[in-house]
Amino acid sequence: MDKKVKDKKKEEYRSAEDKAARYFESLQKQLVDKAYVSRLTSDFQTWKINHIHSPSILSYFSRKKRKPRVKGYRPYIEWLNYAGKLDNYLHRSVSYLYMRDLGKTLFSPFTQERVNEAVGKVKNYLLKKETKEDNFSVSSIYKLAKKDAVEHTMIWVMEKLKRVTSHIPAGMSVEHAQRKILKILAGVLMHELEERRTMDLSDEERQLRLEKAIKLGFYYGLTYPLIDDLLDAHILSPEEEERYSALIRSTLETGIVPHFGLWHGENKELISFIHNELKEAFEYMKKQHDNQTWELFLNQSYIFFHSQEVDRKKKLTVSTYSNEEIYIPVILKSSASRQIVRSLINAPEDEGYDQRTFYYGIYNQLADDLADMFEDKKDGAVTPYTYYLTYYQTRKDLLNPFEMYWTVISYLIHDVYHSDLKTQEVLLDRAVNGLKRLKEKLGNEKYNDLMGILTKDFPVFNRLLQQMVEKSDDVDFFDKLLRDHMISILKENHREQEAFSEMIQSSRGSIDNMLPITENAQLKKDIVTEAANYSLTGNGKRLRPVITSFIGEKEWGLDNAQIAPLLRSVEYMHTASLIFDDLPSQDNAAMRRGRPTLHEVYDTATAELTGLFLTQKAIEEQANLRGFDESRILQLIQYTTKATADMCKGQIMDLESRGKKLSLQELNTLCFYKTGIGFEAALVMPAILAGVPEEVKDLLKKYAYHAGIAFQIKDDLLDAEGSKEILGKESGMDKDNNTSTFVSVLGVEGARKEMWEHYSLALDIVDAIPKKTNFLRYLVDYMVNRNR
Repeated sequence: MDKKVKDKKKEEYRSAEDKAARYFESLQKQLVDKAYVSRLTSDFQTWKINHIHSPSILSYFSRKKRKPRVKGYRPYIEWLNYAGKLDNYLHRSVSYLYMRDLGKTLFSPFTQERVNEAVGKVKNYLLKKETKEDNFSVSSIYKLAKKDAVEHTMIWVMEKLKRVTSHIPAGMSVEHAQRKILKILAGVLMHELEERRTMDLSDEERQLRLEKAIKLGFYYGLTYPLIDDLLDAHILSPEEEERYSALIRSTLETGIVPHFGLWHGENKELISFIHNELKEAFEYMKKQHDNQTWELFLNQSYIFFHSQEVDRKKKLTVSTYSNEEIYIPVILKSSASRQIVRSLINAPEDEGYDQRTFYYGIYNQLADDLADMFEDKKDGAVTPYTYYLTYYQTRKDLLNPFEMYWTVISYLIHDVYHSDLKTQEVLLDRAVNGLKRLKEKLGNEKYNDLMGILTKDFPVFNRLLQQMVEKSDDVDFFDKLLRDHMISILKENHREQEAFSEMIQSSRGSIDNMLPITENAQLKKDIVTEAANYSLTGNGKRLRPVITSFIGEKEWGLDNAQIAPLLRSVEYMHTASLIFDDLPSQDNAAMRRGRPTLHEVYDTATAELTGLFLTQKAIEEQANLRGFDESRILQLIQYTTKATADMCKGQIMDLESRGKKLSLQELNTLCFYKTGIGFEAALVMPAILAGVPEEVKDLLKKYAYHAGIAFQIKDDLLDAEGSKEILGKESGMDKDNNTSTFVSVLGVEGARKEMWEHYSLALDIVDAIPKKTNFLRYLVDYMVNRNR
């Protein structure tokens, strides 16, 4: 590497370090002089007028004054609206985002106009009837993207996010990685939307800018879990960490991603994947810049990475770090992380923004470090708080980080934002809310013990602080509520998806055991039964009988042992349809379920007879159901025979469509008859036995229609893009057979969009079904995210 390049980066870092040192000196002087105490004491006297209220008899009995007992995102929003507090709640929340993320001054009339406009939009969205049950699901995000014609890009984000988080190693949090990526993406979008507000753009230009911002936000967001969090987690060996850091450093110094080369260590596969993902991200970001703006981005990224590395290499066991060594890297990394965003989207230079974010960053970092100090200490991480807690009794020269925290707040209010009352209001709201959350997290005893350590040198000011913590209200923020809600959703989704996958595997095992058919002892060689068992014992997904089993037992309360014949019936019908589908006269498939198809092992005539045999066995199993009303069993058999007949019609439609270019509507109809009916049967058959009302069965049929089409589109995409090893059958057969598919009609991207359309519609129907488990939600999610 060119020595001049290295020296230049070091010089730029030293320059940033000098600036941070001057800022630190200013803060240190105010801290030592206790200047923050008198300033903030006066500020709190003004502030508490709006936040500490003496209770009255009327307020005691007023339902409006009582916070909801049930915690959660939706109940709290509804309570705020009912109590007349929602406007102020959103106003301080949006104001804070404009100050923190966009670097705006709150005393600007233009900023206030934008804040009021944003508050109105957020409020309208939160109070919409259709969003009452909306938990920021994938479906709702897709619909929002569709309004701005960027649904293709959002699909790309969702699929990339799943791919990346599926590679998050044990020892790191998948939910944290997802949340961090989405948070960064949202931050970049905020900057883009703010920048383009004053531009005269066509609809096409707006769409292109928005698509670019989404991708830039996602790619930049990747760096947090795949670089910072990975290096902090100590998953890599010391040698691997050193080499990985060297790869990142070289990239930021030269602007070129080094070749991966040989890798020695047990994490080779993980690092190879990360290297490919980050290389793709880096090269995309580079294409969006000219030389000048790209150099600015690299400089800021280098400062951020190097200051992180300086902190990462510190050891909590080393007792000799100076105050400057503790605080200056914090100032650098916390300010650079925000300044990167504007250079990322090619925003014009804004000296005011740069100055404000430079001074502001340490406030956020100290707030985060305060909340996480005990987790950080357990991990051995050196932060101002963990270092102080470790050495405050032996190092009297150490600056108290809690004092530094309040010094920074005072400095921001009076020296950066010129004593602006709105800024004072928002920053003190945020600080008091942070202490309230910390007290709730730690519990009273541990919180009081901690405060005893951190506030021993300013007891009078601490009494004022704790009075604010104890008595004040209306200091909470929407972004914190949303963060908690998102973490809860991500954790619950991850837990339930894992439980769903485990349930699928477990159910498959028990269903596999009940499928084999006993051979006829009167026959010397029962070829048909032997052939049927060959087809049944392949490596099938068993998705349809799994659906029937779960829905029958969990939704409708049927006894699983009692409906065992129904489970066999469902799989016999499905396997029969595959046998017919694979025949030389139809798809002429050579592989099915990871091994040769039935007609390849036996012959065509045996395959045809075996398919017929299994359809009859399916009806026989239904006739063997016991303990149900006979009229329901008859209704079930009537439904099954009609469904089987309709599936035959679908196969004929498929054969007749060969060589023809179908319309999307024709393709949807064909897909429903070929695939959707099978899923419909799996859902409706147990509902028939349970005597479910017709309107519910109609909803199940609509769900099956959309879920079945989504499933078929995924099949078409896998056929176009998958491999034989993963699929268990040959890929590319649709093209070889000149079959019209969603891919051939719409193209890969169009097919993927259509799949997500049906995915979203299926989820909408799930919300309308009276009995709600998350099974149907995770079922369609599984359908569109499977790899075989």
